[in-house]
Amino acid sequence: MSNPPLPPLMAAASRLRARLADGKIVAAPGAPDALTARLVEKAGFDAVYMTGLGATAARVGQPDLSILTQTEMADHARAMVRAVGIPVIADADTGYGGPLNMRRTVREYIQAGAGAMHIEDQISPKRCGQLSGVRLVTRQEGVLRLKAAVEARAEAGSDVVIIGRTDALQPEGLDAALDRARAYADAGVDLLFVDGVKTRKEVEGIAAGLDAPKIVSIVDGTDAANLTLSDLQQMGFCMALYAVTTLFTAAAAVRSALDHLKAQGSPQGIAPQISYAEFCEIVGLAEFQEFAHRHETVG
Repeated sequence: MSNPPLPPLMAAASRLRARLADGKIVAAPGAPDALTARLVEKAGFDAVYMTGLGATAARVGQPDLSILTQTEMADHARAMVRAVGIPVIADADTGYGGPLNMRRTVREYIQAGAGAMHIEDQISPKRCGQLSGVRLVTRQEGVLRLKAAVEARAEAGSDVVIIGRTDALQPEGLDAALDRARAYADAGVDLLFVDGVKTRKEVEGIAAGLDAPKIVSIVDGTDAANLTLSDLQQMGFCMALYAVTTLFTAAAAVRSALDHLKAQGSPQGIAPQISYAEFCEIVGLAEFQEFAHRHETVG
């Protein structure tokens, strides 16, 4: 079987926009690395989420406290885009500085091939939206950040989806978060994202308070995680991010396997495991070998 043609990098945003326009909610599991992104695609999902928490854990094994630089994050997005054919929704943190930094960030993410990018209103250095101690820029500065991103996209002639994210929910409450989100909609972003939700009540409040297209991030182990994708669609969300599901599951599996290996002195009996052949199928070994064989010198 020949390797299917790779989709043009710049087409990712258009494909994501078309998928959003069909009216069915998009589920985008998070992936800490390109291998996990391939697994997300093979599972049949229409998009994958490059979470900053996962990227930081995968690259440096450290917490999501604004440790990775803009170039590291853009490079991480680029690697993930190259690994899959589905659109990558990428975390772009705060834009990594002032207006000129934002302009460069948008260009870097466009060149990386991201289908969408979200930009938040935290003070730099930022932190994961689920942590306490989140500090925010003013609403006006949040608006200006997003206006700079929208203008930079237009300059680049791109249709990358720009998501305006506010982290005001936990430090300032639902009303303040909704007020910021509405202002960000007026700045020209495509989708709104109120991060830091923990409860069903918060999700319901966001759904009822925002008329514009909106997304939600569901974190495993919270009350909000009891909501199904169908529930979220009925509330009016067009996309659901599952940022930590694969990361936490993988970390638990690796820890269990290592505990077994340490105790038993052998990998025999570690379960569940995939076979070597199954792993080769995941990474597309046969397709790479076929290409190489067709272009090798014989004899």
